[in-house]
Amino acid sequence: MPPFDLMGVAIAAVDAKGRVVSWTRTAEAVLGYPTAEVLNRPVARLLMDERDAARVVATVRGRETPEGWFGLVDVRHRDGHPLRLGLWIWPLDDPRGEHGWLLAAIDIGRTPWWEVNRSMLERFLDSSPVGMAVMSPDLRYVWLNDALERTGGVPREQRFGKRFGEVLPRLDAEKIEGQMREVLETGQPVIDFEYRGYTPADPHREHAYSTSFFRLDDTYGRVLGVCYMVVDVTDRWRARERLALLNEAGARTGSTLDVGRTAQELAEIGVPRLADFAAVDLLDTVLRGDAPRAGPLLDIRQLRRAGQKSVLEGCPESIAATGETVNFAPSSPWGRCLADGTSYLEPVLDTGPDGWITEDETRSASLRRFGLRSLMVIAIRARGNVLGVATFIRWQRPDPFEQDDLLLAEEVVARAAVNIDNARQFTREHSTALALQRDLLPQKLITRTTLEVASRYMPAGATGGVGGDWFDVIPLSGARAALVVGDLVGHGINAAASMGRFRTAVRTLADMDLPPDELLAHLDDLVLPPAGEELTEEDAQASAGVGATCLYVVYDPVTRKCAMARAGHPPPAIVSPEGTVSFPPLPAGPPLGLGGMPFESVEFELAEGSLLALYTDGLLEANGRDPEAGLAQLRSVLSHPDQPLEELSGVVLDTMLSGPPDDDVALLLARTHALGADHVASWGLPSDPAVVAEARVLATRCLEGWGLEDLVFTAEVIVSELVTNAIRYASGPIQLRLIRQASPICEVSDSSSTSPRLRHARTTDEGGRGLFLVAQLSRRWGTRYTPDGKIIWAELSRNAA
Repeated sequence: MPPFDLMGVAIAAVDAKGRVVSWTRTAEAVLGYPTAEVLNRPVARLLMDERDAARVVATVRGRETPEGWFGLVDVRHRDGHPLRLGLWIWPLDDPRGEHGWLLAAIDIGRTPWWEVNRSMLERFLDSSPVGMAVMSPDLRYVWLNDALERTGGVPREQRFGKRFGEVLPRLDAEKIEGQMREVLETGQPVIDFEYRGYTPADPHREHAYSTSFFRLDDTYGRVLGVCYMVVDVTDRWRARERLALLNEAGARTGSTLDVGRTAQELAEIGVPRLADFAAVDLLDTVLRGDAPRAGPLLDIRQLRRAGQKSVLEGCPESIAATGETVNFAPSSPWGRCLADGTSYLEPVLDTGPDGWITEDETRSASLRRFGLRSLMVIAIRARGNVLGVATFIRWQRPDPFEQDDLLLAEEVVARAAVNIDNARQFTREHSTALALQRDLLPQKLITRTTLEVASRYMPAGATGGVGGDWFDVIPLSGARAALVVGDLVGHGINAAASMGRFRTAVRTLADMDLPPDELLAHLDDLVLPPAGEELTEEDAQASAGVGATCLYVVYDPVTRKCAMARAGHPPPAIVSPEGTVSFPPLPAGPPLGLGGMPFESVEFELAEGSLLALYTDGLLEANGRDPEAGLAQLRSVLSHPDQPLEELSGVVLDTMLSGPPDDDVALLLARTHALGADHVASWGLPSDPAVVAEARVLATRCLEGWGLEDLVFTAEVIVSELVTNAIRYASGPIQLRLIRQASPICEVSDSSSTSPRLRHARTTDEGGRGLFLVAQLSRRWGTRYTPDGKIIWAELSRNAA
């Protein structure tokens, strides 16, 4: 049997004398001679050079073996053009004992070289470093080369006639055979199909392979099978995995500024791509945000489990739950890492009597239960200080940790350590800013009987940081009260400190009894740079207050009027006693710090028992909600105002927030109470000096009726001086009003806008002591302006009486 496909081969038989005795149709097709022209004629006449005939005959007779002879000869086609043939000659013996030869030839010019000598091609494929195999149409091995035999570790004789999954069950046979079927059906090759697994050649180490598949067809297009070529790309795969793991460690562990979350992310990165179990244990000081101690940590015997991850749900192999303490011996890998900051690798855990594992009963029990077999412990270091340790364990994967795994784990931990330390510093700053903010916010909202107040403040989550949201309730003259809520741009200590400055500024301006629009205008001036100075873009961005918003509300319990103005802040909600919620049409006004833009006040009259709700935009926009949707939800939750304010404020936050907000949230609820006739008395007085005595009598009778006889003398002096001052320096009618509060209030209004001035009279002066006496006898006093003039007021002091 010749070692080549007989299709397309010219075959002839020659007798002992060299004459053609048989001529096939294929010979006619190759050389062009019909049978009649060559039969019984010397075959040598077909040669281009007749001397080749003698050479061929001599060579064949000298090598009369069953294997025959092969060589190249030049012949003449019938039409005259030369042909180079590959010629095989085998000796023949007929029954009569006569010798002859069987000739087989192919046209070298039309036949590929591998068809000329397939045995040479097979020797080449067998010596190829690329593993190759041929599978039958039913996907069974029919041929493979030496490289594939070495790669898989399964001998040829154990492969022939078997399917892929029967030979290599620890590779993904289902997917691989699926690729083969697709190639058989479509004829389209598949290039660089990657998969991973274990083979008998290296049963304890996972390898990656790149395989290409192509279909084998014969010259008639019939499917003969599928051939695949496989290359071990483990090094390439491991390099790619290392790079991906390092990139993830740098990006994923920096997604938050929470120490615990960052530690958990580090553990999750390591499983399952590097280990079967990973744990991150940190110093308690690091979790609190404090700076780690410099130098070796020789005395540390305990860490806190900050994060862990396992291939099994619930981390059953762990010796501690997240948040619990973890103890270890100084001689253990963890103790050594803390002492010298170096990493520890134990490819195969030593369970002998001299191993460190015998000193730790808890870990020893976990080792026996789960078969923990390979360990890496790596110190978490940042800025030269040890923050804790990271532990990686393998017990399901058969391949132990290697030095390359340790180098990779060290790089992953190093990148995560930077983020852990950043989160630690942020925790420290966040705690400091939060403490500062809580100290600067009002600890107790001081109100009179005119307002019932409740408040809530929710700082942003760890990623947002403490912001500049603030609120306040400020007692004003005439039993009035100011409600204020603001939101400063920025986060952190600077924002908290700026919030404190803003709150102080608002209180100072409120003491001037300015209308809401004027107060915001003065506050806006405080944010702007001093005259003649310009802020750079960097300074403007860093300047907390530029772009701040504020809402200022003044409630008068005597008139039940509420005046308000806002600087780019969300409008307040006004809830009637019946539960109707409205957001008054209050002009928005520009944010603070823009300068030159006016603010506008609006005044509303509130029914007794109305509810005011002031808040910051963090409440409306929580969870990525649209502000309009936030207003609608707030309207719904405030529609039941009959609840106690403390309870209602909690319901508002629970409804509007589904978790820690992304931005600070401030909420201030106030229920109004009006002062009736039993708390307010007023009289109109003519501008006549004779009326001063009458004014004293009216004040005395009013205080006695309220049971405040101990304040009569003080009231008589203050009323006399204030009414006399109004008659002397003003014109038109005068109004005297007494308001019953914890510190009763005396007010005298006139039509003059000139402010009185406190001065110290000399011993020889006959006058000028009126306001001095008022200041000495009152708790506090002052002046506020009205559209029609001014009011001089004084709060009576029982101690002065």
